Amino acid sequence: MPQDRQDDPFAWIDAAQEQRGRAGLRRVLKPRSADSPLLDLASNDYLGLSRHPEVTAAAAEAALRWGAGSTGSRLVTGSTELHTALEAELAAFCGFDAALVFSSGYAANLAAVSALSGREALIVSDAGNHASLIDGCRLSRAEVAVAPHADPDAAAKVLDGARKEAPDRRALVVSDSVFSVDGDVAPLAGLAAACRAHGAALVVDDAHGLGVVGDGGRG
Repeated sequence: MPQDRQDDPFAWIDAAQEQRGRAGLRRVLKPRSADSPLLDLASNDYLGLSRHPEVTAAAAEAALRWGAGSTGSRLVTGSTELHTALEAELAAFCGFDAALVFSSGYAANLAAVSALSGREALIVSDAGNHASLIDGCRLSRAEVAVAPHADPDAAAKVLDGARKEAPDRRALVVSDSVFSVDGDVAPLAGLAAACRAHGAALVVDDAHGLGVVGDGGRG
């Protein structure tokens, strides 16, 4: 074992950092001020709600009444009346029977993909999917087939081959609705048709569609 590795088990970090620097992959945090005059075109706050007076006032009121956090996991003591009310309103807005709120979209995708698949399942994942969907596929331990971007026919071809090999195998297609990098919209009708024809489920990450596209912004 090299001497530096034996003396410092984290010595590899410096070498990796230098390698990333040479490859132009170093990223630097640039903190912004609350009153920055810059126009932020990289924000996910498409509707400007993060600074809406009603939203900020409600957040301040909630913090004063409930504190700065839930104080525990939702299964223990962290589920409050506020969570229930928010989930009921979201479900009603989207036209569904129920909704479940997570601390972030990233956490939601990890949970949804892993819960709806499993080790014996097949996941067909769009090549342009967000990193959270990709990590959800990895966490699921399912077999993952990466299909060409926004191509329902390619997804159908993978599903058809899977059905011929194992007719009863659980399968799902996973896709963003609005892709965050390119900004294009997934062919959801075509993907839904492919899933319906092959008995597969369709899981859609609508993080960049909700509030922006669809009837009344319902995604």
